[in-house]
Amino acid sequence: MTDDPARPLCVRVIDLETAGNGAGDVCEIGWQDVVQDAGGLWSVSETSRGARFVNPGRPISPDTMAVHHILDEWVADAPFWKDVAPSVLRPDTPVVALAAHRAAFEQRYCTPRLSGGANWICTWKCALRLWPELLRFSNQMLRYQRRPEGLVHERGLPAHRALPDAYVTAHHLRDMLNTVPLSQLIEWSRQPGLLPRVPAGPDRGRPWSALSDAALATLARDRDIDVRFSAETEVVRRGGQPLAAPARSNQQTLI
Repeated sequence: MTDDPARPLCVRVIDLETAGNGAGDVCEIGWQDVVQDAGGLWSVSETSRGARFVNPGRPISPDTMAVHHILDEWVADAPFWKDVAPSVLRPDTPVVALAAHRAAFEQRYCTPRLSGGANWICTWKCALRLWPELLRFSNQMLRYQRRPEGLVHERGLPAHRALPDAYVTAHHLRDMLNTVPLSQLIEWSRQPGLLPRVPAGPDRGRPWSALSDAALATLARDRDIDVRFSAETEVVRRGGQPLAAPARSNQQTLI
């Protein structure tokens, strides 16, 4: 984070494509910066974006290629993750935070050692808070439900490639930053996801406020941390006490 008041603030949106689940299995990283002008307005940078292939050190399976369409021969001569990550995650022009949609995935690979201990914003968690009326909260569903101003359709394609996905996420982030303070987005991102509706089971799709006390108590003991946190938030709203302090979310709930 920079302490220079003359330097505009910048949040770097990160998106990764991988060849597996290992610590070095990244095969592409994309980034798109969101910057604040002197008047405090945030915008998607027209110049500070990019993507790099990364050698994952292993073959990319056909199943994985079918998602992002990155071929082995494209990454064969690329540098390894440990050599690529620092220059992207800690650029010469400092960033005040890193961001990603469902940031827990990127954080598995962008460790504090590689990122310099940067703060993170999860645009999925923040979307749950800011736009709870929406039906779904994936990056692409937000794109078509919200139709963010200025998003060039072709520049956000193909989906499931690092730079186009980062570009789409950056438009959601820009609108978030122009709605609530940066510090609020970081704080929300440190907590589990506050789901606007029950995601599964007999009460699927119902708002938490519509549940009986008994149903709420059951969901407050759910295995999914986002479900537990959401149920306990409603318990507290009704004047009750949370069962336990919420831990950090692994962001595995699908909504």
